[in-house]
Amino acid sequence: MPAIRTARTPLRRGVVAAAALPLLIGALASCGYGSQAEAKDEKAHVAADGKKLSASEVRIGYFPNLTHATALVGLQEGLIQRELGGTTVKPQAFNAGPSEIEALNGGSLDIGFIGPSPSINGYVKSKGTNLRIISGSASGGVKLVVNPDKIKTLDDLKGKKIATPQKGNTQDVAFLNWIAEKGWKVDPESGKGDVSVVRTDNKVTPDAFKQGSIDGAWVPEPTASKLVSDGAAVLLDETDLWPEKKFVITNVIVSQKFLKEHPDVVEAVLRGTVKTNEWIHAHQDEAKASANAKLAADGGKPLDAKVIDPAWPSLSVTDDPLAATLKTQADYAVKAKLIEQPDLTGIYDLTLLNKVLKAAGKSEVSDAGLGVK
Repeated sequence: MPAIRTARTPLRRGVVAAAALPLLIGALASCGYGSQAEAKDEKAHVAADGKKLSASEVRIGYFPNLTHATALVGLQEGLIQRELGGTTVKPQAFNAGPSEIEALNGGSLDIGFIGPSPSINGYVKSKGTNLRIISGSASGGVKLVVNPDKIKTLDDLKGKKIATPQKGNTQDVAFLNWIAEKGWKVDPESGKGDVSVVRTDNKVTPDAFKQGSIDGAWVPEPTASKLVSDGAAVLLDETDLWPEKKFVITNVIVSQKFLKEHPDVVEAVLRGTVKTNEWIHAHQDEAKASANAKLAADGGKPLDAKVIDPAWPSLSVTDDPLAATLKTQADYAVKAKLIEQPDLTGIYDLTLLNKVLKAAGKSEVSDAGLGVK
């Protein structure tokens, strides 16, 4: 795969630079890759395939989480930028789904990496007018970790305080569904009941665990492994609850307006994500280092080896949006009385993704009957 392997050279520079010059990297990242290209240049919008693209820039949102590995590595290695040529990538880091959806709705974001619950909520609240899911990105990477002195079995969770990142977010919905299947009762609004569900920002959760204000957490990576490094134990990997051990944790979404006006740019981004996922699968150790370098560039320091080493293998990047599992997660939210039964018809438009996959000699993926008619 010569086209993919050429990205290995900037990887070494990225890792070294992240350790030695994080401020410089942050400054460069904020400018966007390819920012030196001027829109008035005739070649400014020419993509890797030689075609001139319709937009001078594309604003891409993501979270500084390992579950957004496609974005982290694709941006760090320039794999997405390379497919766009002179169309400049403008990366934007977000800490929560609602703020990313707000940016998409407000026109300050074009494409985003985001979890299934914010995707569903954003689509339903706009009555199907603001976004489309155009690709998968990651599966897995979510664990229930607990204080082993207080909780030794799953039944021991009754009466304990367990954190989730946010009311109605993907992990919160999954945990509420798990509680219901145990036959226990919890009020979805307050989080009070047979288990106390404590909605806590992932950045705060490790301190809350150390202070004893929570007894465990149902959280994505790297928060789960950070808690384990602080003395928690893994009690359950959510992957084990799903058929074939796969469930969507991160989607790629796009503003419907941007998709309509700039399908060529969206297609180029998807070529970049597909090549990024292929590169990650083929170069696991280098990809892990690349993701960590991007986290360092965004946050000022890399993850410790005792956190990233166990976290990385628990998730898998994928082009497949695993659409059937998104529908299941929507059903969980309905059962938890967090949302009304949604009409998700049209939430997916996998036309461009399947075009890219077919051109790359890969199998096309399904929208599980939830695609644009």
